[in-house]
Amino acid sequence: MEFGLPQDNNNISLNRFESMLKTNNVLFFDSGEFENIIHHYLETGKIALAKKAVKLGLEQHPSSINLKLFQTELYVLENKFDEADKLLDELHILEPSNEEIYIQKANVLSKQDEHEKAVQTLLIALDLSQGDEGTSDLYALIGMEYLFLDQFHNARTYFKKCLELDLEDYSALYNIIYCYDFLDENEDAITFLNTYLDKNPYCEVAWHQLGRQYFTIKDYDKALAAFDFAIISDDSFVGAYLEKGKVLEKKKLYHEAIDNYKITLALDEPTSFALLRIGYCYEKLGNDDLAVQYFYKTVHEDPLLDKGWIAITKFYNKKQNYLKALFYINKAINIDGENVVYWKLYAQINQRLNFLEEAERGYKKTLDLGNYELQTWLSRADILIALGEYEASIINLIQAAEFYPETAELEFRLAGLNFTLNQNSKGHYHLKNALLLNHEYEFVLEELFPNVMHRPSVVEMIANAKK
Repeated sequence: MEFGLPQDNNNISLNRFESMLKTNNVLFFDSGEFENIIHHYLETGKIALAKKAVKLGLEQHPSSINLKLFQTELYVLENKFDEADKLLDELHILEPSNEEIYIQKANVLSKQDEHEKAVQTLLIALDLSQGDEGTSDLYALIGMEYLFLDQFHNARTYFKKCLELDLEDYSALYNIIYCYDFLDENEDAITFLNTYLDKNPYCEVAWHQLGRQYFTIKDYDKALAAFDFAIISDDSFVGAYLEKGKVLEKKKLYHEAIDNYKITLALDEPTSFALLRIGYCYEKLGNDDLAVQYFYKTVHEDPLLDKGWIAITKFYNKKQNYLKALFYINKAINIDGENVVYWKLYAQINQRLNFLEEAERGYKKTLDLGNYELQTWLSRADILIALGEYEASIINLIQAAEFYPETAELEFRLAGLNFTLNQNSKGHYHLKNALLLNHEYEFVLEELFPNVMHRPSVVEMIANAKK
């Protein structure tokens, strides 16, 4: 639906409508005014006010098709699809060639994941609207339905039709590139963007997207050139400076990368991404003081950005300043206690500090959060062994074996634990399995269970496995 009243008229209508709601006086509005009022409320997310406007509008103009179409929109927003369908069927009888009815019908179908039917319905609307100003919007809607269906070639076709009608439809441009990216057709995307830039050579968005494509295929020189053209087209384009910085990092030109990231800080509000990248660049240059300074700025700017906390923690980890590393990973966990990477680092740092109970707690939490890497299971098992928690270590290893069956490292540990607990038949069973799988992991027994290695039956089994 088109809305074309002058802005001043819109404001007057809105003010009158809202004044009316505060009193008991009912004022008259023509149907066009109601349409603009409802459109404004829907655009600004004021659904309750939109509902009031539709109700009052239909009381004053009960035969208005457009107001009834707004009613269907509200039904869809409330997931009242049957009511929306029923009203649309009634409207279709009244105006069978009204394209807006088909658009709303397609919207109902789309919300119910009937995307194929939505496409067919939109194609009917397209036939009815040929030559109308809304044709581009229909192409975009059809393209989006094809995206829902993962039919990227079809989606791309319709988004390209949008660009044919409006060369500066950047939403369509982004969607086209999204389709190329999803299909891993970077070379085709490059060809498309170069053709587009022949027609629109000062389009910073296209240069930026072209640079991203070159970056993906690791042609860093061409990526750099593309981002430079994006900046020439718009020297305040923050995204181009950020991407240029990433390319310069790849080329190990860290000073130049820092310069570009710093430009973004001057152009706009500081972003945690730029601050973090500057920190990494200074770290690569060996300037630890500035590196950690920017890591601090990163977490100050965005305390929820895990990469910032991880960067600070790993920085101190590398410096073997484990207590400081532990201090910062604890701060991170206090902010987000469900971050699996935080808990893994917490466990590793505590293990290095020989705080075994805390390390075990960290590895257990890591597993509880779904990190089932073999090393996580093994680390937790070894700490439980060091703490003398043999039964708990066995349970941990049996759980690990569900994810990593026939793994020698697990079997040697299970053998050692069972022998330690004098469960000799189980010990022999797991040792036999371990030796069959890979006898070279026998060092596990030597390191973790030296007493077990001296048992005559164990010595004999290992010797036989080596023959």
